[in-house]
Amino acid sequence: MAGSTANSIKRTFLVLGGSLSLGLGILGIFLPVLPTTPFLLLTSYCYVRSSKRLHRWLMGHRIFGPYIYNYVTYKAVKREAKIVSYLFLWGTLLTSMFLVPVLHVRLFLLAVGLGVSIHLHLLKTLLD
Repeated sequence: MAGSTANSIKRTFLVLGGSLSLGLGILGIFLPVLPTTPFLLLTSYCYVRSSKRLHRWLMGHRIFGPYIYNYVTYKAVKREAKIVSYLFLWGTLLTSMFLVPVLHVRLFLLAVGLGVSIHLHLLKTLLD
C-alpha cells in the first residue's frame, strides 16, 4: 500500500510540474528572456512519466506536438517556426530596450537575443 501511495504522490507532482512547465513555456513564447523549448521538453518528460493521457494530448497538440517531436527527433525546427521565433524575439526585445533606458538592462537583453539567435541558427531547419 505504501508503494502505491508513493507512486500516486510522484505522479501528482509530475503532473503539477509538467503543467507549471507548460505554462512557463507558453509565457516564453511572448517573453524573450524566458526560454520556451526547455520548458516544453520538461513538460513532455513529466507527462510521459505520469499521465499517458496528458502526454498524448501534448504530442497531439497542433502547435506543441510537432515542435517537440521535431526538436527531440531531428534537433530541428520548421523554417516558419524559426522565422516567427526571430520576429517575436527581436520585436519584444527591441520594444523592451526602447522602454527601459537603463544601459546594463539593454546590454543584458541584447546578450539574451544574441544567445537565442545563435541557438536558433544552429538548429537544423526543416522545410515546410
